[in-house]
Amino acid sequence: MADAAAVIRRQRGRPKAAEDKTEQNTVQSLDRAIGLLKLLAEAPGMTLSELAAASDQAAATVYRALVTLQGHGIVEIEEPGQLWHVGPGAFRIGSAFLRRSDVAERARGPMAELMQATGETVALAVETEAGVLYVAQVETRQPIRAFFPPGAQGPLHASAAGKALLAWSDEDRVRERLAQLGQPKFTSLTITSESTLLRELSRSRDKGFAVEDQEGAEGMRGVAAPIFDSAGAPVAALSVSGPAFRLSLTDLTRFGQAVRAAADRVTAATGGAVR
Repeated sequence: MADAAAVIRRQRGRPKAAEDKTEQNTVQSLDRAIGLLKLLAEAPGMTLSELAAASDQAAATVYRALVTLQGHGIVEIEEPGQLWHVGPGAFRIGSAFLRRSDVAERARGPMAELMQATGETVALAVETEAGVLYVAQVETRQPIRAFFPPGAQGPLHASAAGKALLAWSDEDRVRERLAQLGQPKFTSLTITSESTLLRELSRSRDKGFAVEDQEGAEGMRGVAAPIFDSAGAPVAALSVSGPAFRLSLTDLTRFGQAVRAAADRVTAATGGAVR
């Protein structure tokens, strides 16, 4: 009976020997390969020597990892400049993340309509361990614009989407997340005080949307609203962002109502509970 109970308590998806041995069970070569993939994801292309230097690995080791990843289409090489890039295989694997929910699919229409109505870039973001992850965007046709390619990350405390996700979360959880991630300063307007941010989040709930005024990047503003699941928890956020010279604080308030209405439409379309 004791053995049976131990089996029941063991976390599914893990062998018995793996319990409480996370570091011992990592595969070093796989860990290094994933590190290389992350480096490539943040660059327009890198040479073998650049990857070796950035990852602090021998060029031969890096090359073997790249060739292995290349065999699965996860990376590819641009022959003229011998530059390595993320490959289509990585996109196919990454897109599985979106299949966990139909939020991105349901948000397409409202996002396109928001872009047409506001003339600014509209993005869809979710919360991750590292902060905010942008999973979709509809770009404005303006030559100077906000840009959130799928896979781009942002700070929870200094982005419109992140503040929208925090504003409708339990305060204890917000404090926990801020303790984990901190509130690093990106501009002179970044909110680096926990108490000040909590007051700002309270105001966001009262208004129905969150505003970011050049807190994550100089000269950029945004407004966002949450999308809720069936339990009323925020699972994603819709945002409208653009350059401050074109998007005034008055515009943010005006657009906020439209963003919230669009987010509520997505919530309803996915069976969520609007709060």
